[in-house]
Amino acid sequence: MHNEFPLNEDLIYLNHAAVSPWPKRTVDAIQLFAHENLRMGAAHYPKWMLNETNLRRQLKQLLNAPSINDIALVKNTSEAISFVAAGIEWKYGDSIVSSNQEFPSNRMAWEALEDQGVSFREADLEAGNSPEEALFNLVDESTRLLTISSVQYASGLKLNVELIGSFCKANNILFMIDAIQSLGAMVFDVQACQADFVMADGHKWLLAPEGLGVFYITEEARKKVKPSEYGWHMVEHPGDYDNRNWTIAESARRYECGSPNMLGVHALSASVSLLLEVGLETIETRILERTRYLIELIDQQENLEVLSSRIGCRQSGILTFRHKKLSNQDLFERLKHHNVICAQRGNGIRLSPHFYSDKQHLERAISIASSV
Repeated sequence: MHNEFPLNEDLIYLNHAAVSPWPKRTVDAIQLFAHENLRMGAAHYPKWMLNETNLRRQLKQLLNAPSINDIALVKNTSEAISFVAAGIEWKYGDSIVSSNQEFPSNRMAWEALEDQGVSFREADLEAGNSPEEALFNLVDESTRLLTISSVQYASGLKLNVELIGSFCKANNILFMIDAIQSLGAMVFDVQACQADFVMADGHKWLLAPEGLGVFYITEEARKKVKPSEYGWHMVEHPGDYDNRNWTIAESARRYECGSPNMLGVHALSASVSLLLEVGLETIETRILERTRYLIELIDQQENLEVLSSRIGCRQSGILTFRHKKLSNQDLFERLKHHNVICAQRGNGIRLSPHFYSDKQHLERAISIASSV
């Protein structure tokens, strides 16, 4: 698969938790689509629509969703979260439970509801016997929704979403998962975790451009989330422009108000095809091998320290560490100077290799980080 990622030889790319490089097949799909527009305009639009349907099928398979009707194509994770926050009919005194480690988008949308009398509760994931227990301890009869990232963006902490889903189902609580740091990196099953809502961007582990993501919402949950955007595309018969008696689409397309990002559709479809071809089980295995190898390498250096969890079931594609003597900023600048592409997160430096990442690159990155 290395021919799919012909990165510059002097580049060590360990930043898939932020923005990923595109596979060669994705670049080819974009170029073909651009050339077709150049020569033919939108003459082949019906064919493009077939590709959009195929993408929904691919995403259905990736998520193990019951139907493509449960799949909406959205701009990004933040938009999908906002659809849920704006679409539920909240009551004064309702509460939402989440964690203190969430990415801002999975916090701000809920904090914005405070003027409606809705409280947002943040569990300390490091308190108690487990992160899940910390969440459960904040739930009471007022709790309408529990929202959590399957993998925390800064620490890489992986949560047991199946356990959380069972708890939510038993307590009649809506369950939402921000899956941006796991979808494309790990096996993910929306039915096994009993999620009502799952969302993820395409530009991280899904290896696609920014600007298109997936929003999974169950048939039952669609009855509880009123669309907050309206336009020609979210109706039952989107091509009937003269119809004044329009009705909202029954499928998740009800959250797609206007023209689709057709360029993004072609690109994301190509990227997802690679992931499905390799297989998510294989991808997850390879990613976790690299995470654990990074831990071994860091442990061999006296001046470096792992910050992410060492517990196997809590590990993901994200590994955060720090230098015991250098500041995070100085360490980040050193790595950047040597073309190690990473990020400052979680009180340290975040490394996030994908399934194709060369282990020699991991060795070189840690060697650069540990040098004095």
